[in-house]
Amino acid sequence: MSQTSTEAYLFKKSLKELKGKKGKGTELISVYVPAGRRVSDISQYLRQELSQSSNIKSKTTMKNVQSAIEVILQRLKLLKEPLENGAIIFAGMIPRGGPGTEKMEVYVLEPPEQVKTFIYRCDSQFFTDPLEDFIQDKEVYGVILVDRNEATIGTVKGKSITILKKLTSGVPGKFKAGGQSARRLERLIDDAAHQFMVRIGEYSNEAFMPILEEKKLKGLLLGGPGNTKNEFVEKGFLHHELGKKVIDTFDLCYTEEFGIRELLDKASELLRDMDLMKEKVIIQKFFKELIKDDGGLAAYGEKQVMKYLEMGAIETLIVTEDLNTTRITIKCNNCGAITHVNVKNNELYKFEDELKSKSCPNCEGSLSIVEEMDIIEYLAELCIINGSNIVVVSTDTEEGNQISKAFRGIAAILRYKV
Repeated sequence: MSQTSTEAYLFKKSLKELKGKKGKGTELISVYVPAGRRVSDISQYLRQELSQSSNIKSKTTMKNVQSAIEVILQRLKLLKEPLENGAIIFAGMIPRGGPGTEKMEVYVLEPPEQVKTFIYRCDSQFFTDPLEDFIQDKEVYGVILVDRNEATIGTVKGKSITILKKLTSGVPGKFKAGGQSARRLERLIDDAAHQFMVRIGEYSNEAFMPILEEKKLKGLLLGGPGNTKNEFVEKGFLHHELGKKVIDTFDLCYTEEFGIRELLDKASELLRDMDLMKEKVIIQKFFKELIKDDGGLAAYGEKQVMKYLEMGAIETLIVTEDLNTTRITIKCNNCGAITHVNVKNNELYKFEDELKSKSCPNCEGSLSIVEEMDIIEYLAELCIINGSNIVVVSTDTEEGNQISKAFRGIAAILRYKV
């Protein structure tokens, strides 16, 4: 089952938070339950660990380990079988500051792919290495841009373009000599060009053969000005197994990073299922609306977009991964009035401190935060209610970076003109 962009974003966010958690000792528990495994088997194993934990010398550590195992046993009871993808549970006492500030934290994750191996780990931090594998893009396209003077070797994976190697040939340009000197120089140039093709082939083999052996290489795309790219393929400079993975060649004006973007535009039909291409199509649609004389069906700005979303006027909401904002729900402890505010994550502590000195505008009662939610998760819920689509885009792409910088990470395509 493929993840939506929101699910992928929230999974990555959870992973980042989990990696930052540290225990005082080896008392944070990580449990990976494989797909199809009976929950009763896992519970039995944990009860054995609970019994053995009484041998831990430090009384504090022993108590914390036992508390974490008991919490996990309780959470296991809530899981519904069969577990199609398995389950991942983290629990442990996390210090909040000085001594005595530890608080039990528990996280239950539904993995985006099947958990294949049972893991029980007790350590000073949560064991998140297997989660890294889940967020890695499985399919990779190799890109080779080549002409007689330079070459660029790179990969396109999910939403990311990575340049692995840039090469220059040193092949001489035009010359004015005649007679035998001309023929000798011609041979030298041909030999230098041949050696350059050999070098490109060697670096390409070195870069792409390991990916091919891991069965992750979806295909190779070759581009560049002139006929050099075709000669590179036809004359066998690539390993024969990589030669079979060449999808197509493209005439380009450039051979550096801009050339890769030019190639991806020309190969858009071939790559239309890639996340990168899906994002490009949606963002380009937004910009086409934006440049219309009347602003078209484009909307941007947090307040305006939130208003249109609540009206049900948005067809597609575009947000960037770097919004770093929390939706806070505030309640008056006296009259019960509810208000909402969006706060940047780096200003949360300051906001919480300032809230202590504020009072309800209706009755002067004290105020409390009753809920905190990631803004993208909140927007995704609003989209579900109003039948809108939401796309969480990466700022690693040129288009995503434009949305982040020019529109502060939030834009939309409307259903109708408001």
